[in-house]
Amino acid sequence: MSTAPPRRVARLAVLAAAIAGCTGVAAGAFGAHALRSRLDTETLSIFDTAARYQLVHALALLGCGWAAQQWPGRAMRLSVACFAGGIVLFSGSLYALSLTGLRMLGAITPLGGALLMLGWLFLGFAVLPPSAGDTAGAGGRPRRES
Repeated sequence: MSTAPPRRVARLAVLAAAIAGCTGVAAGAFGAHALRSRLDTETLSIFDTAARYQLVHALALLGCGWAAQQWPGRAMRLSVACFAGGIVLFSGSLYALSLTGLRMLGAITPLGGALLMLGWLFLGFAVLPPSAGDTAGAGGRPRRES
């Protein structure tokens, strides 16, 4: 995996947050207004879950934008990638499931959920202090001598 500069990772995280936030708000409004009379309560609840998780993880990506400059490294890059991929797979599969009725799309949802959980774990791992004698640091970043 190439080493992207912390500023680039931060910018990509904020860009992904902006896109996910904007489309999450649009999806939530679409569900609340256009779909309310077209979908049954259970299906509308699935759509709402997709929008809610998308918005929560848009905020996580926004936080990663700041954190990437504080704790750069491989773990932070993986966190951003997992959050972005998790949003697409988790929320995307739930949107598609609720709009098409194809239940087989539900098989993709747990993969997205796993990516979202990995995003949180990598974020936590990225902020761990390097252990003594570790030349790479906890998050894959170079150890800074103090």
